[in-house]
Amino acid sequence: MRKKPLCATALENSDPHIVVAGAGSIGCFVGGLLAAAGRNVTLLARPRIAAEVRAHGLTLTDLDGMAVQVNADAIGISTDAAILARADLVLVSVKSRDTDAMGSLINTHTARGAPVISLQNGVSNGADLRRLLPARDVRAGMVPFNVVPMGQGCYHRAVEGDIVIEAGAGDLASVLTVPHLACLESREIENVQWGKFLMNLNNALNALSGLPVEAQLKDRNWRRLMADQWAEALRVIQRHGIRPASSTPVSVSLIPWVLRLPTGLFTRVAAAMLKIDPQARTSMSYDLMEGRPTEIDALQGVVVEMGEALGIATPINAMVMDVMRTAELAGEGLPNLSARALRRELQAGGAAAQLSNGA
Repeated sequence: MRKKPLCATALENSDPHIVVAGAGSIGCFVGGLLAAAGRNVTLLARPRIAAEVRAHGLTLTDLDGMAVQVNADAIGISTDAAILARADLVLVSVKSRDTDAMGSLINTHTARGAPVISLQNGVSNGADLRRLLPARDVRAGMVPFNVVPMGQGCYHRAVEGDIVIEAGAGDLASVLTVPHLACLESREIENVQWGKFLMNLNNALNALSGLPVEAQLKDRNWRRLMADQWAEALRVIQRHGIRPASSTPVSVSLIPWVLRLPTGLFTRVAAAMLKIDPQARTSMSYDLMEGRPTEIDALQGVVVEMGEALGIATPINAMVMDVMRTAELAGEGLPNLSARALRRELQAGGAAAQLSNGA
């Protein structure tokens, strides 16, 4: 017989069973650090990842030299969604396209008293989970760092930052705060998510470039295109009455100006932005390399839809979405395009006049 589920207010004073629903790179990294700190964690993962963790355990590293080893017997691993029935707290880390499917599984298996936290990209997953899980404690969240899968159970955090979750009953942040992993609560989680959303728009550009993120950021042509895409998206988002919160010391409205600076000055002004592992790439890069669908519809696709709703043209985001879809269909990995090549795509579409800074 399964134990009675704990309510959110009791989680911090107990030993809750945390199930990471859809453990990929982020899920394995977060779940692994929680398990290393003694939390009771089970990863609900696809067979390939489950086999890898069973064979090698988890090795978790970061750009500051952290190295944490989690033996296979120190963390639960399952491919069966029935494990959700034993969850006191669920961390959802699937791709946006899989949110509905995972939400249905949680609704079927998980006790109604177990809080559910979305640790996903995009801005709609929290709302989607609430729709699928009515009258439950569902929290949106924001993960600021990216995690690089290195193989054989090794996951490397390539960018710094603290997880932020939606504030609510109980101190769930304390449950998720362990050595090498900090979690904060916010009553303005939507604005926090939109700030991360703007940052994540570079996921597609990075994948199309074929470059590591650090090398891309040191190329002024790419930064100008990033700035133009950011400014276009911010204009649409603000017209919808949304005020994104910056996750950096620089306000969201000034980010395009910083990106357009000459490289020498940019590297000094944006030193914090450049604290990135030299080999780090965005998740969309790995999606293309492994032939998986990307989250382009949950990023550039959202900007295009929001623009259409207000009659505002979004040529840059629309072009990036179209090129990414072509790359997905081609199935040939990273396209290794140049920023100038994407500018030419814009010009071919008659959008050159929309650009504030041509390369």
